Amino acid sequence: MSESTPVSRKETFVFTPADGVPPQVGPFAHATRLGDLVFVTGQMPTDPATGAVVAGGVVEQAEQVRANLAAVLAQFSMTFDDALQVRVYLREFEQDFAAFNERYATWFEGPLPARTTVGVTGLAVGALVEVDLIAGR
Repeated sequence: MSESTPVSRKETFVFTPADGVPPQVGPFAHATRLGDLVFVTGQMPTDPATGAVVAGGVVEQAEQVRANLAAVLAQFSMTFDDALQVRVYLREFEQDFAAFNERYATWFEGPLPARTTVGVTGLAVGALVEVDLIAGR
């Protein structure tokens, strides 16, 4: 790297329910930015106002996860269409994969990002779904 090449510095961000983002349930930042990339930590289906998991099944929980991710992205003037990579974690993979996919497809107006979906044996706060993503310009 030449001396005239700018070096990006990692920045971490923690948001509050006033920003529409639920409080952390562990020692992590809600997002990390490096250059034009924003890495958003996994969002749970928790209501920012109460910190409680929303009632319902995977579709209802997925919508709260979407809202929480959108609130983090908005802090960077980004939307789901800026997503480059999405990782989905489903507690009941066989049961919820199709229903989640149907709802997930509505999150984007433009081309879909790359995605990985995995089944897990458990998620924090008893959630059925968790989603993290990497966004960039």
